[in-house]
Amino acid sequence: MQHRIIVLGAGYTGAFAAGRLARRLHRDDVAITLVNAGPGFVERVRLHQLAAGRELRPRPLAEMFAGTGVGLRIAGVTGIDVDRRTVAVTGADGGTEELEYDTLVYALGSGWDDQGVPGVAEHAHEIASRPGALRLRERLAGLDAGQPVVVVGGGLTGLEAAAEIAEARPDLAVALASRGALGDRLSDRGRGHLRKVLGTLGVTVHEHTAVTGVGADHVTTADGGTVPAAVTVWATGFAVHPIAQATALEVTGTGRIVVDATMRSVSHPNVYAVGDAAMATGPGGKPLRMSCASGVPTAWQAADAIAARLTGGKLPNVPIRYVNQCISLGRGEGLIQYVTADDRAVGAALTGRLAAVYKELVCKGAAWGVANPTLGLPTRRRRVVREGPRTGSSAGAPA
Repeated sequence: MQHRIIVLGAGYTGAFAAGRLARRLHRDDVAITLVNAGPGFVERVRLHQLAAGRELRPRPLAEMFAGTGVGLRIAGVTGIDVDRRTVAVTGADGGTEELEYDTLVYALGSGWDDQGVPGVAEHAHEIASRPGALRLRERLAGLDAGQPVVVVGGGLTGLEAAAEIAEARPDLAVALASRGALGDRLSDRGRGHLRKVLGTLGVTVHEHTAVTGVGADHVTTADGGTVPAAVTVWATGFAVHPIAQATALEVTGTGRIVVDATMRSVSHPNVYAVGDAAMATGPGGKPLRMSCASGVPTAWQAADAIAARLTGGKLPNVPIRYVNQCISLGRGEGLIQYVTADDRAVGAALTGRLAAVYKELVCKGAAWGVANPTLGLPTRRRRVVREGPRTGSSAGAPA
C-alpha cells in the first residue's frame, strides 16, 4: 500500500518539497502528487522584470517533473478537509474531484494584499502573480512619454519594481511612495547606494508617505495630498491564500498555518506547511518573513522531516537563518545587504554590477533547483516503514 503524499502549489516551496521527497523516498512506497493551478512554474522573483517588458523563459511543470516519479495535477484547490484527509480540486474543464492523502504539504503561498485601502482593488496593479504582471506590462506599454507611474511600498518588491520600470521606460515619470524612510531596514552603505541608483534612474522618492486611497489618475496620501498616477503599482506586502483559514487547522489571525520546527502543523500531524503559508519561527523566535529566502529552507525541512518519519530515520535539526537580502535595481545594478541570522542589517553590503551578477546567479540557481528537482541529493531512496490499514482518521499519519 503506497503512502499518499499530496503537495499543494508548485511555486518555489511546493516544487522543491515534491522533488526532495521524490529523491528521499522509494517510488514503490509512496505516491507523490503535485497539484498546481497552472501548467508552468512561475519565477515570482522575476515578475517585476516581466511587468517592465522583459521576456522570461517558459518552464513547463510537466517537463520539469518528467521521470521523477512525481505525478502532476493541473487543477485549482477549492477546499481541504483535514479531518477526512481530502482535498477538493477543480480541473481546467470545470470538473471537480476529491483527492485523498495520508500526508499533505500545503504550499499555496500568498498573493497581493490591498490592506483594505479604498480604490486599490479597482485601480491599482499587482506583481505578485504572473497574470497581474502581464496586465501591468500591457498597461505600461500603452503609456505615452512623461506619464506618471507610482509604486506604493518601500519593501524589496517595491524597490525592485520602481527601479526596473524606470530603467526599462526612462521616458516615464516613475515615483516610489514609502511609508517609512527609504531603505530603512538597510545599512548606511545600503541606503546610500539605493538612493544613488534611484536618483540616477530618475525615480522620485516620497518618504514617510502613507497612501490612503487610489484613484484612476492619482493616489491620496495620509496628509491629504495627492500624487499623480496614470498607473499605480501596489507592492505593500502579501496576504496568504485563504483556504487554510477555512479549515480546522490552527492558523494565525492572518491565516498562516502554525507549525513546529519541522514545518508540521501543531494541530494536525498529517499536514505540513511551507513558505509564505507557514507561521514558522527562526533565530530568536522571530517569525520568518514571507520570501523565497525563507520558503525554500522550510520546504527542505518539511520534506526531510516527512521522509524521516516515514522511514524511521533521524529528524532534521537544521536551524533556518538568514545570510543576506538580495535586491535587483534594474539589469545592471544591485544591492546585497548582509544580515544577521535573524535578518537585521549589518554594515557590510555588496553594491553595483557585482551585486547585480550575484542576484542573477541566486535567481538562476533557484530556478535550476526547481527545474532539476531530484538532483543534488544522495541517490539512495529509503524504504517506508509499512503502515497498517487505513481505518481511522489518524491512519497513515507519520509517527
